[in-house]
Amino acid sequence: MSADQLNALSLDELKSLERKVAKAIAGFEDRQRQAALAALEVKAKELGFSLAELTGVAPKAKSRGVPKYANPANPAQTWTGKGRRPDWFIAALEAGKSPEDLSL
Repeated sequence: MSADQLNALSLDELKSLERKVAKAIAGFEDRQRQAALAALEVKAKELGFSLAELTGVAPKAKSRGVPKYANPANPAQTWTGKGRRPDWFIAALEAGKSPEDLSL
């Protein structure tokens, strides 16, 4: 885009273009980073290692939340209190139980 074309744009159009360019740059950098990691992983495997072993960085394990509530009819069914309420929790509340009655 030439300087004359840029000068013809309004402020809103320039800001929109700026956001698009920033997004494109971030996407390009992410692709470059992923390609570099893939190349490093291949090289590490050629040498008999994983990239995590060489860098000392273990893959992050997604932790599950700590259970806060349990089904009185089946204590193996638990709920952390986050996300969608399980059917057993809703049924217990409708039956007159309070959340405190179901807490661990």
